[in-house]
Amino acid sequence: MGAVSALFLVLITILVPPVGVYCVAGCGADLLINICLTLLGYIPGHIHAFYLEYVYYDRREQAREGRFQAARAPGVYSDRVQSGGHGYGTIVQPVE
Repeated sequence: MGAVSALFLVLITILVPPVGVYCVAGCGADLLINICLTLLGYIPGHIHAFYLEYVYYDRREQAREGRFQAARAPGVYSDRVQSGGHGYGTIVQPVE
């Protein structure tokens, strides 16, 4: 995703937060949590959606630079978000 795609995703998230979460995390626990938060209050749904998008793009940038964040981000259940969109062996594991 380039800058235009990220901007488009932010605009979608401003209008309907669960759609933005679906684009980043897919259909799973994060989407269900975001739908519930959006129904309880529009602002909590936005906060959760933008947090997921921040974690996604931050982890994606770290993976691109070759750095790996071993700790899981709190409150994020999607492996796609945790890995920055890279999955199953595409990120180099740190040497111990």
